[in-house]
Amino acid sequence: MSEAFKVKIGINPISWSNDDLPSLGGETPLEVALAEGKAIGYEGFELGNKFPRESKALAAVLAAHGLELVSGWYSGRLARRSVADEIAAVAPHLKLLADNGAAVMVYGEVADSIQGAPQPLYKRPRFVDELAWREYADRLNAFARHTLAHGVRLAYHHHMGAYVQSPSDVDRLMALTGDEVGLLFDSGHMTFAGGDAVVMLARHVRRVCHVHCKDVRPRVLAMAWNRNWSFLEAVINGAFTVPGDGAVDFAALLALLKKNGYRGWLVVEAEQDPSVAPSYRYAGLGYRHLRDLVARVGDGLPRAEAA
Repeated sequence: MSEAFKVKIGINPISWSNDDLPSLGGETPLEVALAEGKAIGYEGFELGNKFPRESKALAAVLAAHGLELVSGWYSGRLARRSVADEIAAVAPHLKLLADNGAAVMVYGEVADSIQGAPQPLYKRPRFVDELAWREYADRLNAFARHTLAHGVRLAYHHHMGAYVQSPSDVDRLMALTGDEVGLLFDSGHMTFAGGDAVVMLARHVRRVCHVHCKDVRPRVLAMAWNRNWSFLEAVINGAFTVPGDGAVDFAALLALLKKNGYRGWLVVEAEQDPSVAPSYRYAGLGYRHLRDLVARVGDGLPRAEAA
């Protein structure tokens, strides 16, 4: 019998309310998201802007629903500021994660990013030469060593509209950084950026310490590029969806993760308009798709009845 696939399935609250676009589900209370997520079967949540930012208060909110803290996004600016400044800036967030048992921190580079701006994606920032890449990687290595010393591994989020967006960007970042810098592999962002998610995961799976399971609608992606949409325009028009509702081969991705001994979280993170894609329904679809695939590739989770 093959070794079990020991992963947990969590979710980001963006399925209920969007941090970047408050008009999408902004009226939905956090308690609704937590109660529905637990009812569906999720074991934990990533942070969103409605969670308390004090350790004991956060622990109480999650404990009330029997949920774990998976991780939390950190808006980093190492492309523009020093390691010392970044260490000072991250201190409250790092403590919040460590105090609540999160083993990874989602690092998103927001310096010069256009992910929240009304600009076409071709205007995203780029490092101008090899020296700029190396200096950035050196700062990232030092910062990652700091978070790791506090028990939290940096999980670098390649993201549309940012410095590290394309497959070649990810390749270069992984080549220039050490193992202390983990990779957050996001199937949706990788596909949107023109990469083959399965190929790219196979290439960098040894560095993956966190996974965002996001599906895509290829027709919408094509329109986003052809019509020079901004990232948020693509989101509003349905570029992303939950696992099992798009074109990403999650069976192949999970098989790769199991083969390479991945033991972290699988996080459903699919920003959509909840008035078009109802939160509970789609969060349930994503959970059941991943749960059944996990069971098939390694019997790591029971085949519970559908939520």
